[in-house]
Amino acid sequence: MRKKKDIILENIKLFGAGAKGVAIGRTEEGKTVLISGAVPGDIVNARVKKSKSKYYEAETTEILEKSPFRVDPKCIHFGTCGGCKWQNMSYEKQLDFKQEEVYNNIKRIGGIDDFETVPILGAEEQYFYRNKMEFSFSNARWLTQYEISSEENFGSKDALGFHIPGMWSKILDLKECFLQEDPSNAIRLAVKNYGVQNGLDFFDVRNQEGFLRTLMMRQNSKGEWMVLFQLYREEKENREKLFQFLLEKFPQIKTLVYAINPKQNDSIYDLDINIYFGEGFLMEEMDGLKFKIGPKSFFQTNYKQALELYRKTLEFADLKGDEVVYDLYTGTGTIAQYVARNAKQVIGIESVQEAIDAAIEHAELNGLTNTTFYCGDMKNVFNDEFLENHPKADVLITDPPRDGMHQKVVEQILKLAPEKVVYVSCNSATQARDLALMKEHYTLVKILPVDMFPQTHHVENIALLIKK
Repeated sequence: MRKKKDIILENIKLFGAGAKGVAIGRTEEGKTVLISGAVPGDIVNARVKKSKSKYYEAETTEILEKSPFRVDPKCIHFGTCGGCKWQNMSYEKQLDFKQEEVYNNIKRIGGIDDFETVPILGAEEQYFYRNKMEFSFSNARWLTQYEISSEENFGSKDALGFHIPGMWSKILDLKECFLQEDPSNAIRLAVKNYGVQNGLDFFDVRNQEGFLRTLMMRQNSKGEWMVLFQLYREEKENREKLFQFLLEKFPQIKTLVYAINPKQNDSIYDLDINIYFGEGFLMEEMDGLKFKIGPKSFFQTNYKQALELYRKTLEFADLKGDEVVYDLYTGTGTIAQYVARNAKQVIGIESVQEAIDAAIEHAELNGLTNTTFYCGDMKNVFNDEFLENHPKADVLITDPPRDGMHQKVVEQILKLAPEKVVYVSCNSATQARDLALMKEHYTLVKILPVDMFPQTHHVENIALLIKK
């Protein structure tokens, strides 16, 4: 069978940024091209990977002229690990493109034109901003093309790092990472070296066997650390020696926990967590509120920007103290508790029972007696009967997952008809879709994009709606 000839696009000027970190250009015929491995402002040649009727997906083969927005990436793994795709673009320009994306989605998808756009809230720290990182062990690390073709011996095939994008069985052995502050890198490298030197079995993904499976690290704003190991099988002597080595070397570790996981996947949510050292959790504080963070807890991974996000959400809600507030998709109740001190009553709804349990525990911990939490699928719980049996909301806050709100949930919000809606979103495209369903009944007053994840294309957005 004759091999299909590659389509090569030449002299493509890239003028914008698109979803998932691609740059956008057009061919001479006017067809849109989404190109990976480039920065807006570059002029490139590219190879087409997918040809659609309205656009091409392509990858850069040659940079003919560099963009003025280009900067040198800090990380040696840039372009391989798949994270931090905008590390080669100036941070100021990253913010420009993020704000533009949110604004365009609201206008194009939402069909809304007249609203205020508050300038995007950038992050003070563009690196080392994550408080949680997860790494995978592998006995078959990713090899570069140079290593494959070379006859040199590159040593151990064991790896501790990230999955190569699109290759579930291949792990990039990380030498450095700029996402979590030290001693994150030091702990990961120490674990890797100890495992290799002591002959511990790194996980074999294809054959589902081995000892060391995953490593997760969390920290709080006080500099206290939690380390969680997933082990495929129990090896008590090896486990205890490894754990003691870590605790002696890194006094910052406040608690060390582990789980035995012989499953086909790495999810910890159905696993029993064993405490080897410490209390099994960390405490975090945000503007006087205390939160207990365990191995399975959901908590915003960028603490400082999350705090800014909550402050701005409260500012948009503009509570006077006598309002009933609904908090949809409340998670562990972080926003609910943040606004509760300024409200008469807060009612939170969430689908995950463990999250609701944590929300109730946190409310008790913080002495909040005006919060109530309900568990269940939003479209099923937030129904007519719920509205009949609860006080009418003056303000509704919603912070749904990336898919946005189910249409039934939007319909219930319109029935409830709160005077004010504050919509927090991690996906402005689905947010805009939902706002389109509400625009006959609500006026979009303003939006505020918030950059939670520098060096990536991700952006949060807060929207304020007032009932017409």
